Amino acid sequence: MTHPSSGKEASDENFPVGSLLLSRRVRPHIATYYRFARTIDDVADSPALSAEDKIARLNQFAQIVCGAAEPEPGYKTATAIRASLNVTGISPRHCMDLTVAFKMDAVKLRYESWDDLMGYCMYSAAPVGRYLMELHGESSEAWPASDALCNALQVLNHLQDCRQDYTLLNRVYLPQDWLCAAGGTVDELSASHLSPALRHVVNQCLDATDELIKQARVLSHLIRSRRLAMEASVMVHIAKRLSVKLRRNDPLARRVRLSKGQYAACGLTGSLHALLAPLKA
Repeated sequence: MTHPSSGKEASDENFPVGSLLLSRRVRPHIATYYRFARTIDDVADSPALSAEDKIARLNQFAQIVCGAAEPEPGYKTATAIRASLNVTGISPRHCMDLTVAFKMDAVKLRYESWDDLMGYCMYSAAPVGRYLMELHGESSEAWPASDALCNALQVLNHLQDCRQDYTLLNRVYLPQDWLCAAGGTVDELSASHLSPALRHVVNQCLDATDELIKQARVLSHLIRSRRLAMEASVMVHIAKRLSVKLRRNDPLARRVRLSKGQYAACGLTGSLHALLAPLKA
C-alpha cells in the first residue's frame, strides 16, 4: 500500500526538522518523527482517498505506533518511529496526538473560533515541541511555552498556505466567527489578493499569534540543553519575523516566506540570545 504525497517538503514547514543546532545524537530520531508526521499528513491531504479511508489508514498508523498492531509494508514510517520510541523511551503520545489532528483534517473543513483552532493546534502542532522536549530530557514545565511557540508556528503556516488549503482541499483555518464579523466569505480565499475583510481577519490571527509568541519567549530560559535552548530561541525569532512579513504582504498573491538572509539573521540573533542567557539550573 502506498500513501500519496502532498508535495510538501521540510522547507515548506516552520518547524525544526533535524536542525544542525541540535545534537547529532538526536537528529536521526527527529528525522524519523518528521517522516512519520509527513506521511500521515499526506494521508489526510490526499484528494484520492475518501474521509473514511483516510481515518482507517490513520487508525492503523496509530495502532502500529502504540504496539497494538503488527508492522505492515505500507506503514514503514509507523514501524520506524515505533522502533525509535523503543530506543529513546519516549511516550507514543506525541505521535498518537498527530493522528488525532489528521483525522480531524479528514472530516473538519472549518473552525468556528480561535479557541476551536487552538484546540486543533494542540494536536497538530504542540506534540512536535513536546516530543523535542522529551527527547532532550526536559521537564514538562516547559510545555506551555513550547505549546505556544508550536501553535504560533502552525497558525503562521496556515496563513502562508490559506489560498492553497482552500482551493485544493476546501479547508479553511481562519476562525469563522471573525470572518463573519468582518463581512467576509471563504470564497474570497480563491482570489489573487486579500479583500479588506480577509486582511482584517488575517491581522486578527496575527494579533493572537503575537500573543502566543510573547508566551513563548521564556522557553529558552526553561530548557537545560544549550543546543535546544538555541533552537527554541531561533524559532521564536523566525515566528516574530514571519508575523511581521505576513502583515506587510499578501499571502493570496504569493506564499509569504522568509529569505535565506532573513533565516540566517534569525539564526544568528536567536542563537546569540540563548547563548548569552542563563540556562535553567
